[in-house]
Amino acid sequence: MLLAALACYVFAGPALAQPTLTQADFDRLESRAETIERLHAVVVSQGGEIRFERAYRGPGLASPANIKSLSKTVLAALVGTAIERGIIDSTEQPLSELLQSEIPGDADPRIHDITVGHLLSLQAGLERTSGTNYGDWVASANWVRDALSRPFVDEPGGRMLYSTGSSHLLSAALTRASGDTTLALARRLLGEPLGITIPAWPRDPQGIYFGGNDMQLSPRALIRIGELYRQGGSLNGQRILPEGWVEASWTARGTSPWTGDGYGYGWFVTTLAGERAYYGRGFGGQALYVIPARELVIVITSDPSPPSPGGQFQGELNGLVEILLEGQ
Repeated sequence: MLLAALACYVFAGPALAQPTLTQADFDRLESRAETIERLHAVVVSQGGEIRFERAYRGPGLASPANIKSLSKTVLAALVGTAIERGIIDSTEQPLSELLQSEIPGDADPRIHDITVGHLLSLQAGLERTSGTNYGDWVASANWVRDALSRPFVDEPGGRMLYSTGSSHLLSAALTRASGDTTLALARRLLGEPLGITIPAWPRDPQGIYFGGNDMQLSPRALIRIGELYRQGGSLNGQRILPEGWVEASWTARGTSPWTGDGYGYGWFVTTLAGERAYYGRGFGGQALYVIPARELVIVITSDPSPPSPGGQFQGELNGLVEILLEGQ
């Protein structure tokens, strides 16, 4: 469980390569954050220690918030833990081995070329279930079969096709491979070692927990996930993600058609104020940033209610991060 004292936790790690943030840096951050009406909370950790946390509105710092598609980043971490535990073989394992009973009888043969890695990097090649297709997909009787029945619009491993259906297939694969629910796995493989609470979130008509959307995590819990990646997949001497997982996750395999940022295994790859930055994001302004060179993990939550403020709002969130980077 998260405790109020979590704000003071310190992870073991190397000495800071850059000067620590100052009160003046945080004053500039807060001055800008206070002007953003949709903003709910901001938490900043440097070197494993929470240095700044403010809840402007919304659920607060320790209460669960709907992180929308930032769930894709968390689900990618869960897949990593499942590989570390031998539940899934590797990112090269074909999806058809894990969901054999769900593959349509008349499926395109390319369905057997889709791997776990292709789903993580949103390169399955199948028609998207997001955007204008989202409503019909979530209204279908079987989300897994609907996603697998979509026509191919690119080759597996081709361009990035942002599709929550791809992430949902990962949730189904985790459930089939483990014989347990995605929620139970998340609590056991992520929640327990990280000391965070993971509440239940919505399921599809077959009871598969929604893969890639609507997870409920607090800003402080997201800081722990960011720290897990910043420290290479281990915390407090315990390996949670496979060796090399973070590097693989932060290697761009596709490119976002909206931002031009790279995309790896659940993480976008970009440059902010001259520093390499990695982030996950969700509808309405949910974001988790890791900037390794500055030993920074930053969480931002916002009002997830439609309509979405769109890409311009993502730029505002990036701007908050750049305030800290430029001040050092």
